[in-house]
Amino acid sequence: MSSLKGRVAVVTGGGRGIGAGIARLFAAEGAAVVVNDSEAGQSLIDTAVDMFGGLDIVVNAAGILRDRMIFNMTEQDWDAVIAVHLRGHFNTIRPASRYWHGKKNPDGHYRIINFTSSSGLFGAPGQPNYVAAKMGITGLTYSCANSLGKYGVTANAIALGAQTRMTESIPTEKRTVRVGDDDERSPDNIAPIVAYIASESSDWLTGRVIGARGYEVMLYSNPETVRQIVGTERWDPTELGKYVERSFKPVIQKTAR
Repeated sequence: MSSLKGRVAVVTGGGRGIGAGIARLFAAEGAAVVVNDSEAGQSLIDTAVDMFGGLDIVVNAAGILRDRMIFNMTEQDWDAVIAVHLRGHFNTIRPASRYWHGKKNPDGHYRIINFTSSSGLFGAPGQPNYVAAKMGITGLTYSCANSLGKYGVTANAIALGAQTRMTESIPTEKRTVRVGDDDERSPDNIAPIVAYIASESSDWLTGRVIGARGYEVMLYSNPETVRQIVGTERWDPTELGKYVERSFKPVIQKTAR
């Protein structure tokens, strides 16, 4: 594993669970780590810069669950999850990106490491607020990768599957990931891939979603066109429907098997 010696990291959600495991491994690899157990903004970034003289890595691991089916979801439960996950990511990334923008160092090896979820990628039915937040984070990650690369910043997202205080309340039959033994499900198993991405060795990796579950690490594909219909003028709905069914339907049916 690449060393993090001399690098400065901010880890939200670092008081327990996945965030704590990441913070411990970062420290063991030589990084200076500023930890907060919830979402945070400018003050957290300022603390890192004031205490350690800079900022190299932001890891956004803070999160909560308020699970309900969409027809039972309250506005309060929706807003709470969106605020902690999606707005929480924004509140930390914005001041960090301003700091890096001011450095104007295209070789800065700066890192944004966000947390999405397999629940978001595959649309867990009982977590519409969580899914929406996590997919928003995925899009935010793509945007940051595209906009901040010239300032020496890479942005990637971890789609996790691990046992944490958030997931302990989910019944086994409703979980979207395979259930292994306690050690395999440990949140500490997420930390190694995060540490690699945080290192200077990962400059080649940006704008991607990396899955981490137990002892498995996965590269997810980014959205891409799989079939396309091209016309020469505005489509008639009935005529277009024929082409859509002829071209798109076989692909969808094949993937649904």
